[in-house]
Amino acid sequence: MTSYVVMGVSGCGKSSIGAGVAAALGARFVDGDDLHPPANIAKMARAEPLTDDDRAPWLALVGQALAQGNTVVACSALKRKYRDQIRAQADTDTVFLFLRGQKETLLARMAARPGHFMPPSLLESQLAILQPPTADEAHLVQDIEQTPAQIIAGFLAGLR
Repeated sequence: MTSYVVMGVSGCGKSSIGAGVAAALGARFVDGDDLHPPANIAKMARAEPLTDDDRAPWLALVGQALAQGNTVVACSALKRKYRDQIRAQADTDTVFLFLRGQKETLLARMAARPGHFMPPSLLESQLAILQPPTADEAHLVQDIEQTPAQIIAGFLAGLR
């Protein structure tokens, strides 16, 4: 069974696209933000970037959610080593659905999310560590300049 991670930096639409992909596939959707420990949420809310050590327990929970099968998780999965950790923990075939976007679009979307714990000031730190998936990783890419329906349809077409 295959599971899916909708990945990308903050503001790219992981949650909405992930929910749409899950609905279309008849899969369970898990928002990775809900798996963060409270300390991570508090740190990000203070505009402090997470470290690899901060992310490790969270990534384990993402992998555990995927291990249940027929699941789509929204998770930034910014670095290759994070995706490797997720894959190892998930112990299922995992396809990464990468949402690629321009900094200006991402900032505008983040600014339009009042009350979200992730401030726009942290986008730069995420972009700095982002390692897009490579040819040896099972993945598909969609540009966020499209409508959500177009993005979801593009991912679904690529999965067929």
